[in-house]
Amino acid sequence: MVITPTTDSGKGVRTIPAANRPQPPVPASDGRTGVYGITVAAELAGMSVQALRLYERKGLLEPARTGGGSRRYSDADIARLRRIRTLIAEGINLTGIARVLGLEADNADLHADNAGLRARNVDLRTANTALRGTGGPTGDAAEADDVPDSPVVREG
Repeated sequence: MVITPTTDSGKGVRTIPAANRPQPPVPASDGRTGVYGITVAAELAGMSVQALRLYERKGLLEPARTGGGSRRYSDADIARLRRIRTLIAEGINLTGIARVLGLEADNADLHADNAGLRARNVDLRTANTALRGTGGPTGDAAEADDVPDSPVVREG
């Protein structure tokens, strides 16, 4: 409920119905779509336009291009530029920054893979428990006790 001052009632406040409330702005992009020109991107990242061109030449980022060849930077590009700025401030050269960014990307990929494997492990454990409860695919409850607690699954 939104409360705003008013002078038309003796109580001093009124509520605005939900249907009349202003909606929050919709993001300009999904975070990966290039929407900023090079000048705006440089300002957002706290760098010079020449620095952005240099980092592109060195392979530290790859902005999208328009049909006419103009660079378009996404929110993800701006975040990467800010990370580059931080690494430079820590005294790391551009070759080292390329290595750090590559390792960070590899680490993020491994974390995503690990999360997927953990989810798959939960699914397999659930299936294993269900099979033990029903006595396995043959329905023989006595054989269910012979199944080891190993997370290894063999495909036949």
